[in-house]
Amino acid sequence: MSTLTITDLHVTVETDQGTKEILRGVNLTINSGEVHAIMGPNGSGKSTLAYAIAGHPKYTVTQGAVTLDGEDVLAMSVDERARAGIFLGMQYPVEVPGVSVSNFLRTAKTAIEGEAPKLRTWVKDVKDAMAGLRMDPEFANRNVNEGFSGGEKKRHEILQMELLKPKFAVLDETDSGLDVDALRIVSEGVNRAKASTDVGILLITHYTRILRYITPDFVHVFVDGRIAEEGGPELADHLEAEGYDRFLTNA
Repeated sequence: MSTLTITDLHVTVETDQGTKEILRGVNLTINSGEVHAIMGPNGSGKSTLAYAIAGHPKYTVTQGAVTLDGEDVLAMSVDERARAGIFLGMQYPVEVPGVSVSNFLRTAKTAIEGEAPKLRTWVKDVKDAMAGLRMDPEFANRNVNEGFSGGEKKRHEILQMELLKPKFAVLDETDSGLDVDALRIVSEGVNRAKASTDVGILLITHYTRILRYITPDFVHVFVDGRIAEEGGPELADHLEAEGYDRFLTNA
């Protein structure tokens, strides 16, 4: 079993008005096979948490620690974090013109594993994963995210997750922009990856609709850069009924 531990994490970002503290002391522990849902209003710092874990240079950690099985994640470069087993599913995936999906996936797998996957088994794995996500085989020949719909971008993120088999996946608003059918298909992909690899999942979302398909073990309410309340799946139901007003009033 692996453990991702976040301890008293403080993060700042530079703005036009100067340095702004976004995260104000986040404490969170995620174990293999667990699903942790991070829920909160816009501007509460949820995406900042995701990018700080992944190592985005825009965000500066001023205090605290992030460790993976005792190893200092914050001391690692972005690619070292990926090789250590941390995966980020981005809210807004970027286009990579001139690089096909198939080349991108195999290059990423080679970088993670340290050697190229065997072609015969790799092609089968890619086809199976794409079929599970209801993706046309021709998708593999397209340039990464170029001209993709919102649903195609999110399916491609989950395709990467299934094939790269990380220890922990941080999924930043994977449900954003998805219709009901795409949401179900993407959620099924996340559940398949969890069942086959025991990946730990940090699922960031505004809404409870994705939690109808991906059942969280823990729900954390994120307000003003810190966790305001924690509970089980029932907490998401309370948020659906009541919203975040009581937390904002107390923030």
